[in-house]
Amino acid sequence: MSWLIKSSIGRKLIMAISGLFLVLFLMFHSLMNFIVIISAEAYNTVAGMLGANWYALIATGILALGFIVHIIFACILTLQNLKARGSDRYAVSKPQKTVSWASKNMFVLGVIILGFLVLHLIHFWSKMQLVELMHGHNYAAAGYHDPTDGAYFIRELFIQPLYSIIYIVWLVALWFHLTHGFWSGMQTLGWSNQTWLPRLKTISHVLATVICLLFVSVPLYFLLGFGS
Repeated sequence: MSWLIKSSIGRKLIMAISGLFLVLFLMFHSLMNFIVIISAEAYNTVAGMLGANWYALIATGILALGFIVHIIFACILTLQNLKARGSDRYAVSKPQKTVSWASKNMFVLGVIILGFLVLHLIHFWSKMQLVELMHGHNYAAAGYHDPTDGAYFIRELFIQPLYSIIYIVWLVALWFHLTHGFWSGMQTLGWSNQTWLPRLKTISHVLATVICLLFVSVPLYFLLGFGS
């Protein structure tokens, strides 16, 4: 199995599998976030189920591992590509019409997404699941708000214009990353024939748009005053 790490094809395969796994997480997370618009109580019920329970902790660990693997191999492949291009990367060349802007800037887009992920962990995970793990049912005595009241944390952040703007910038980066990443991952897994490739590119755009619209609906809902 060492070829998965040592060979270029193996690394791309790991990138594809971990990336598609993260797409599934984003689909779930975007739908979960949208629930807060429909019902804060329903959202808090879901948040309570995903608290410091053993199954939620296992899922969090797997998710964290998926992100770490994806980031590590993204760095490895980027450095590998830069090394392969050598001094040619500094040469001025004509834009290639068949190569999208997103495909040429996947690493930069990934850095933007990673930066927001860290911010997101600070504002949500550290105040919810982490508080439950550290303080159990004594969070109130420790001076923390109820960690299962996720709707409260969402509202407190998204009524702030600056945070919402940063969130939307993240979603723009995420949209571009997904539009290329999804079909590229499927291509790596073997869906590369002329019939399916155009379809996968269309599916990528639709999928990225749906996920990002679900995400962006939440800050807009609170910024426009509907959640007050």
